[in-house]
Amino acid sequence: MQQFTAIGVGEVLWDVLPDGKKLGGAPANFAYHINALGGIGIPVSRIGDDELGREALAILNDHHVSTDHISVDAEHPTGTVDAAIDAAGVATYTFPDDVAWDFLSFDKSTHELVAGADAVCFGTLAQRSSVSQAAIHSVLGAASRSLKIYDINLRQDFYTQDRIATSMTVADVLKINDDELALVSEMFALPGDEKTALQALLVQYDLTLAVLTRGGDGSLILSKNDISDLSGQPTEVVDTIGAGDSFTAAMTLAYLHGQSLNEINRYATRVASYVCGQAGAMPAMPDELRVG
Repeated sequence: MQQFTAIGVGEVLWDVLPDGKKLGGAPANFAYHINALGGIGIPVSRIGDDELGREALAILNDHHVSTDHISVDAEHPTGTVDAAIDAAGVATYTFPDDVAWDFLSFDKSTHELVAGADAVCFGTLAQRSSVSQAAIHSVLGAASRSLKIYDINLRQDFYTQDRIATSMTVADVLKINDDELALVSEMFALPGDEKTALQALLVQYDLTLAVLTRGGDGSLILSKNDISDLSGQPTEVVDTIGAGDSFTAAMTLAYLHGQSLNEINRYATRVASYVCGQAGAMPAMPDELRVG
């Protein structure tokens, strides 16, 4: 079976949890789950020349995730985020400013990597600085043959209407959760119900897929001529960190393997449900969850 390559572009950071720190950041989580599910996942990011940065590289290497395209910044620290977990296992985040991933810089080898990739996933958070925003859109410009996935990941106030619109314009796939869709619907004056709002974005931005996750209430995937609307799987939630990223990775691989919308949705839901039942963003994945 063909093994697809998918790139996660953006932040690598440490989630500082009540019981300690865990490595994360949506692009790193995405790349990890691509690998764990049978693809080749490669994070493209930046860390500080510090102990947290060296530890991040060591953990990614231990997970057999390539670190060849994670650069080292001598002036800015490795990113951290304070993650608070509520009684339902849902995380909220606080992000310090001026960390290494705010200063992304990609060399020729990274542009060549992205140009040859089957998929590239990017989000909004890493675009909070103009430096990183320009770098991300530069490598996206090289990804002419890649499926470009905009996993919107709105955090705090690190987003603007223009930044979101620009990202959707270059994307093939929009992945968004129900809370984020409510914000985007208000911002872009979209129709009230979820399905109609997604259809409006699908048409306006000429998307291949619009993907909505609703936590325990399931997920909705739309293309221009098909729809899959599935209820969630009962899960004893430990925490939700990394669950959305695992859904995105599973959805990406299933799509690249040519599965139907319902098959894509069921598979991504199974993977995300499993991750919700584990601690942290990068749990070990059972072989039965590997795509194909």
